[in-house]
Amino acid sequence: MSFAPFDWIDAEARRRAAAGLVRTLRPRDAELELLDLASNDYLGLTRHPEVTAAAAAAAHRWGAGATGSRLVTGSTALHAELERELAAFCGFEAALVLSSGYAANLAALTALSGRDSLIVSDAGNHASIVDGCRLSRAETAVAPHADPDAVAKAFGAHDGRALAVTDSVFSVDGDAAPLPALAEVCRSANAALLVDDAHGLGVLGNGGRGALAAAGLAGSDGVVATLTLSKSLGSQGGAVLGPARVIDHLVNTARTFIFDTGLAPAAVGGALGALGVLRREPQRAGRARDVATALYTRLTAAGLEAVRPDAAVVSVRAPSADAAVRWAADCRTAGMAVGCFRPPSVPDGISRLRLTARADLTEEQITTAVATIAATAPRQADADVS
Repeated sequence: MSFAPFDWIDAEARRRAAAGLVRTLRPRDAELELLDLASNDYLGLTRHPEVTAAAAAAAHRWGAGATGSRLVTGSTALHAELERELAAFCGFEAALVLSSGYAANLAALTALSGRDSLIVSDAGNHASIVDGCRLSRAETAVAPHADPDAVAKAFGAHDGRALAVTDSVFSVDGDAAPLPALAEVCRSANAALLVDDAHGLGVLGNGGRGALAAAGLAGSDGVVATLTLSKSLGSQGGAVLGPARVIDHLVNTARTFIFDTGLAPAAVGGALGALGVLRREPQRAGRARDVATALYTRLTAAGLEAVRPDAAVVSVRAPSADAAVRWAADCRTAGMAVGCFRPPSVPDGISRLRLTARADLTEEQITTAVATIAATAPRQADADVS
């Protein structure tokens, strides 16, 4: 009798291939051979000498790993310093550093909700928020994208603890959430507002202090932020920021904090180094936005369908998943790396090239990027491919 418990995987693989949704790993070399418009290194700090030196110094002093969970041996003086610096920079009372932005969203959503509570989640939210809602055991209502009135309606149908959650800048199209309107809806309903500022930190707000600072909401009693250290800060890890009592609650209840090994010291040191550079060079935030605007303006002038960016993400729509894959591959052949977003990564089912505008891109590189994308764009016949 044959034993083949994973035969079903072959059928799943065939289904993905037929739909043009196969994903593959592509290890890169340490040396950058391609013009990079695919990474989330918005401020160009991942290879900044101060950032890499700070990461190396932290590893030499504290070791390669944190050695345990934050509540056992994984908290170092370096972790505490980063938490103080993040809270002060972003305008919040306290912060808690976790091993990833994904873990930060799971921690905040599961610890701040529960079986008798309601979470209202934007339809365009990141997968980590979707998973956090699922794990929270709370009732979850998915509101239409960027629709505060729909959030208010969902709150009105619920009697009890409630929370609205949204990305500050949505990772697919790069549009910004209507944070002031959402905050007012939450205040009126006595509900909390949780904002994932992964794509706002370092790009929006005075000197890159984030979308909540830009909206005048940083430090508000009912507002909690999550963020990642792996984008503008060029490192690794995530954090939750909010009132001190919220952070204390997470320390005691958030499973992705309690049961996970602490963030490696090198990542903590690198993030601290990047914060130091950003404090000294706040103009990097505005430069990233200017590069995004330039990419959008020139791509649309070339006849491509792009979404006007509110931060540093520029989305260029493709006629199909297959066409997006071929387009990204042709860009790579031409010497440029771009992101390729297809279902299920996109909530609306529309495939895209996703470009990240970096503060360190030169005028020549911007011109090259636009010319490459335009020259490799799918032919009109590809629009009929599904």
